[in-house]
Amino acid sequence: MSPDIFIRAIPIVLQGLQLTLIITICSFVLGQLLALPLGLARQAASPLLRWPAAVYTFLIRGSPLLVQLFIIYYGLGQIPAVRESVFWPILREPLYCGIIAIALNSAAYMAEVVAGALKRVPKGQSEACISLGISRRHRFTDVLLPQVYRELLPNIGNEIILVLKSSSLASAITIMEITGVARAFTARTFAPFEVFITAGILYLAIGFAFTFLFRQLERRYGITGTRTPTPEASA
Repeated sequence: MSPDIFIRAIPIVLQGLQLTLIITICSFVLGQLLALPLGLARQAASPLLRWPAAVYTFLIRGSPLLVQLFIIYYGLGQIPAVRESVFWPILREPLYCGIIAIALNSAAYMAEVVAGALKRVPKGQSEACISLGISRRHRFTDVLLPQVYRELLPNIGNEIILVLKSSSLASAITIMEITGVARAFTARTFAPFEVFITAGILYLAIGFAFTFLFRQLERRYGITGTRTPTPEASA
């Protein structure tokens, strides 16, 4: 173990910080936007909504994220219709493919969490809203969603950490984020221990920052108690 390698690895690994944050934040936000309609579809009375959402979450949660990355980046480009479509400028870029794959994966897990939270809302609240003459839209936006997301805030904090860790797989499709630059530097120095310890410390620091941010949000909204693990975290 060489202290000199540790010192040299710090600026190298930091070169991937920006891409790691871009992938993490963009994938997380997109995943959360997709998780809500998917969660609603999982709880819908109509099988035309419920079954496609159930199949989607089953397929995504049942297959490795790395395989999904390869399918989106390498596989879709083999289809002529995709290469000739308006989506090709996006799907030919590894960064966009990484964000899309991680977001779709995160959405599948969070959809199940959202569906569970929706199921736990007492039915009496909807009945009370109907008796008060509150419209369907306002019942959803003013009564249901605030309760659901207040309950889900600890789970959302867990999910952004899982997305951060998933972003390390983006190096498999040539994206030079933290893990990507660490692997490239390891190939030059033949010192994987020092380089990946440095990368791991940086991931821990980012995770600590996200955890601190969400803990502050939980305190602000008066959320206490233990965190319920997401299906992805407990898998």
